[in-house]
Amino acid sequence: MTAATHSSLFPQVPDSADAVLDGLDPEQREVATALHGPVCVLAGAGTGKTRAITHRIAYGVRAGILQPSSVLAVTFTNRAAGEMRGRLRQLGAQGVQARTFHSAALRQLQYFWPKAIGGGMPRLIDRKVQFVADAAAACRIRLDRGELRDVTAEIEWAKVTQTVPADYVLAAAKAGRAAPRDTAEIAQLYSVYEDLKRDRAVIDFEDVLLLTVGILQDRRDIAEQVRAQYQHFVVDEYQDVSPLQQRLLELWLGDRDDLCVVGDASQTIYSFTGATPDHLLDFRVRHPGATVVKLVRDYRSTPQVVHLANGLLAQARGRAADHRLELVSQRPAGPEPEYTEYTDEPAEAEGAARRIQDLLAAGVPASEIAILFRTNGQSETYEQALADAGIPYQLRGAERFFDRPEVRKAGVALRGAARFGGNDHLLDDAVDLPSQVRAVLSGEGWTPQPPAGSGAVRERWESLAALVNLAQDFAAARPRATLADLVAELDERASSQHAPTVQGVTLASLHSAKGLEWDAVFLVGVAEGMMPIAYARTDEQIEEERRLLYVGVTRARERLHVSWSLARSPGGRPNRRPSRFLDGLRPGSAARAGRAAPAGSGGVERGFGTSGASAGRTGSVAPVQRRMQRTPARCRVCGRTLTDAGEMKLMRCDDCPSDMDEGLYERLREWRQEQARRSGQPAFCVFTDRTLMAIAEAAPDDERELARIPGVGMRKLRRHGADVLAICAGQEPAGEEIGD
Repeated sequence: MTAATHSSLFPQVPDSADAVLDGLDPEQREVATALHGPVCVLAGAGTGKTRAITHRIAYGVRAGILQPSSVLAVTFTNRAAGEMRGRLRQLGAQGVQARTFHSAALRQLQYFWPKAIGGGMPRLIDRKVQFVADAAAACRIRLDRGELRDVTAEIEWAKVTQTVPADYVLAAAKAGRAAPRDTAEIAQLYSVYEDLKRDRAVIDFEDVLLLTVGILQDRRDIAEQVRAQYQHFVVDEYQDVSPLQQRLLELWLGDRDDLCVVGDASQTIYSFTGATPDHLLDFRVRHPGATVVKLVRDYRSTPQVVHLANGLLAQARGRAADHRLELVSQRPAGPEPEYTEYTDEPAEAEGAARRIQDLLAAGVPASEIAILFRTNGQSETYEQALADAGIPYQLRGAERFFDRPEVRKAGVALRGAARFGGNDHLLDDAVDLPSQVRAVLSGEGWTPQPPAGSGAVRERWESLAALVNLAQDFAAARPRATLADLVAELDERASSQHAPTVQGVTLASLHSAKGLEWDAVFLVGVAEGMMPIAYARTDEQIEEERRLLYVGVTRARERLHVSWSLARSPGGRPNRRPSRFLDGLRPGSAARAGRAAPAGSGGVERGFGTSGASAGRTGSVAPVQRRMQRTPARCRVCGRTLTDAGEMKLMRCDDCPSDMDEGLYERLREWRQEQARRSGQPAFCVFTDRTLMAIAEAAPDDERELARIPGVGMRKLRRHGADVLAICAGQEPAGEEIGD
């Protein structure tokens, strides 16, 4: 692992508030210093949103503007909350509460229950399925295992949308829910399920939010006590907030607006659970004076991967698509995405395994490779293919790392060694921290070389090897760290389920891959019927499937392999076709009629595959201008439809980042001033400031590119085109006017 990776895992604590801002780009710095009033951060995939908001909190704390105990940062997974706490600790902002919505609500509910309700709080159940099964039995409704799971999910949706059993039928119809059973039956099951919980004195996870909301609504004194504790709120992944979570957030805030939300409507992929991007998209409506910052500099993926990701969204429809962010890669060029068609699914899995073997042989770590699929049911074929090839793997969503027996035993051994071994000199021949850890774990089954195969023995070794690697990273970042320090770090990670990386290829569904990234990603099964999934029928469902594929694409840092198979099994009927989402993007394919990419979005004009490349080479100046006039102008950075004339000239929003060549802009201004003097006209009659800025941002190479810039026009192109192009090329202009 590189020094840069060590510093990102365990960075040194900044020595001042200003030092917290070091290394942030201009937009991230704007987020970090916007500490008052409502703030909305629109952050694309890989743009460093977690870095921006943790540095924002840390800067506010270190500068004395925010009190750590008054800040509540909420996100959606324990892992994300644990990562946020770790980053804040490394930035010197200890004491800030970073929790999931459920964790924060449960803490408040436990504290206020005796005062608000009295007596002991009901027991919290981990799983609803048994209670739903009991409700079905009471109603004499037979549910198979799949239906049981689906009905449970439907009850969860009803609760997070604050729908009571009596209103479920109407609410499900209004929302267009594809209910797994007759909606009247589900309403009956829902009602009996609630009765059973009441009779058995238990609550579920949705009840935690509902009960907390109820207490804060009914007890003004308790609400004021909570608001006195927390004055500043940060919400990550705001596009995934459900109506119930939004209501809880509003009750936490009261009549204040000290709120910072972060999200990306194009990554809304959990609407089936009640999540909606409307709260993010309507934020500026609810808070007209909000500070809005857009993060579009992608530090994760190569330009080739980003190009495909932008192309997917350029074809999208709907409200989220209208607010998409066009990413700008900050990384060096990499390989083009690869597209492969296979005869059947086993052949596709074997093909992926062969390519992974090649990557491993080339030195790519197994932990930096992932196979992503639409449904968990697809995993078995790939597990078998990797096992047959002797490639270690981990199935994301399986047993938690710190819950594994070998990890628990290793933790006990390390804790005992730290307590009784003298910390700095655990063994005579193991004086540094990594050596101490290797010495302790060798007694638990760790060896310098992995065992053969990919079964249970290899899985246990991979778990212990992950702890060894973590110790090495920890020691590299903190050279004076002791074994006791490492044990404390492991305890912190265990409490937040922030596991180290296991050295195995990751198998994961696209939904579970959200928030993760790898050097090489294999997107498999990208065929009609699977992507989009067969049961996605409405426009809204289709667009969510497109966003799901976008999330998958943006998980890749460098290498992206996209594949599909023509049949499910060997000898099967080859009646499948590649996903419609790839039309016009993969080489040799054409975009579907009526789905052309909007101007400035990176569609046909910039070229995708062979059709885009040829389109970019043909046509004259005048036809190009006419096409641009017929097409709605969109910001080339965030994709928003432009209506302001000045913004339309720049082809970007005023508050979107500029990539203008300042030196070129000044040379153009000097040239314009001379032209204005010679013609006896005001400078803006030559070119306006906005047009000069647009030219300096585009730096056109020829007349065609110059003509596409709004504000140039044919007359000015004939008069000034040669001079402007000469200046853009770093040459001296002729300095003569061509005609009047």
